[in-house]
Amino acid sequence: MKRVKKIIKRIFMSILIVIALLVVAIAIFMQQPQFGKQPEGARLERIKQSPNYRDGKFQNLSHTPDLAEGTSYYTVFKEFFFGKNKRNKPKDSIPTKKEDLLHLDPEENVLVWFGHSSYFMQADGKTILVDPVFSGSVSPVSFTNKAYPGSDAYTVEDLPEIDVLFISHDHWDHLDYETVLKLKTKVKKVVTGLGTAQHLEYWGYDTAIIEEKDWGEHVDLGDGFSVDVTPARHFSGRGFSRNKALWVSFVFKTPSMKLFLGGDSGYDYFFKEIGDKYGPFDLAILECGQYNEYWKYIHMMPEQVAQAATDLKTERLMPVHWSKFSLALHAWDESIKTVTEAAAEKNLPLLTPMIGEKVNIIGEPVKEQWWNTIE
Repeated sequence: MKRVKKIIKRIFMSILIVIALLVVAIAIFMQQPQFGKQPEGARLERIKQSPNYRDGKFQNLSHTPDLAEGTSYYTVFKEFFFGKNKRNKPKDSIPTKKEDLLHLDPEENVLVWFGHSSYFMQADGKTILVDPVFSGSVSPVSFTNKAYPGSDAYTVEDLPEIDVLFISHDHWDHLDYETVLKLKTKVKKVVTGLGTAQHLEYWGYDTAIIEEKDWGEHVDLGDGFSVDVTPARHFSGRGFSRNKALWVSFVFKTPSMKLFLGGDSGYDYFFKEIGDKYGPFDLAILECGQYNEYWKYIHMMPEQVAQAATDLKTERLMPVHWSKFSLALHAWDESIKTVTEAAAEKNLPLLTPMIGEKVNIIGEPVKEQWWNTIE
């Protein structure tokens, strides 16, 4: 009996040692620079003054649980790892085009989508870049959450100087460490939410070029360009700590157009408030993928995307946050098919370019449903 107790004790101690080593290894791994830094010092003191910051973290305008009622993390993990026919990826490579962005006609008002939530615009002579991800992965370990074959046609070297870089929040699929490092010498101005600049400062960005704002704050960019930082319904964080930096959307005005640049967001009442206050918009760019009923409060369901666009009073809608990564349980093209149907019911024109394709920002909407050409 004593011998059995000794064996059990040794096994128990071995398990404790393994757990302790794992904890230490994870702690060391998370000290790597790509995890960024949480706000501190004067930045943290400013954040504490925000009406949207309570109990040590930023809060959504409406009650927003991480998971829907009746859902557990166990259920989600089981579906991700053991569910059948889930996380469907395209069997073929994603078709893409590649434009010469370094030699654009300065008179062109064009948009080039890079897949997921990354896109480039040249609007009234200014160059704009939103949530760029060119590293091929949206994970702290590069061999996971990889981009679909064919969807990574562009690199930072293909971009001209960027007048304004917009970062909607600090998640890995919107704030890509490798990409923003390479962009550092090309970016003239950054606009983002409170707290996110701590990462950028840690990575060597000059804080003098960064505008980090709260919901409802305004940035005058000069020459008839301006930004109003508006709400989203989501969360933030690059590690275990959440909501230390703010997640945002943007009302971007140029001398000739008005655009809504949406970050990740669940549906909420503020879309109508934004439409009433700032609309109508020439174009609204809204997320439409990586959703599930399990987390419906932090990512819109496809039908809600068309409703949010209607609330915003936009002339046309461009659905993003799809066609590059599988971060949810639905088929890779399910979201765009559902949004297309919902938009048709509302007579809402869609802008759905192929990845890399140059399109007019407020010209004739792209009508080709290119996703139907691949499996």
